[in-house]
Amino acid sequence: MRALPAALVALTLALTGCSAATDPPSGATVESPAPGTVSLLSAEQFAQAAELPGVVLLDVRTPAEFASGHIESAVNIDLNAPDFTARIAELDPSVTYAVYCRSGNRSATATSYLLQQNFAPPYELDGGIVAWQSASLPVV
Repeated sequence: MRALPAALVALTLALTGCSAATDPPSGATVESPAPGTVSLLSAEQFAQAAELPGVVLLDVRTPAEFASGHIESAVNIDLNAPDFTARIAELDPSVTYAVYCRSGNRSATATSYLLQQNFAPPYELDGGIVAWQSASLPVV
């Protein structure tokens, strides 16, 4: 089961050419991502996206990282846990997820996986919670 994260990394690399991340212009109103894409958002834009109706925050860090501070109302599903794919399969694929990790690497893998599983196009926090905290946004 430890091969799962490596497989997800390989999947991310394979999907890079198939689905591009899109960056809204700075200060722009956050809109739904285009089909088959991930919207890579600044901390401020991600905060706006998190407030949109029906958007679910998904933290893909470890439980210890999550416990040390996370964005309010986020759901924690550890990308590197053996049950990651099973837990993702329990989620509603029609919901828009706003995904983040520590610095952006794991969230890129997770958002690519969501697209592969035919989930609604997700938002991704550029720079992860490090960027969020650098922007002086709150964690709980």
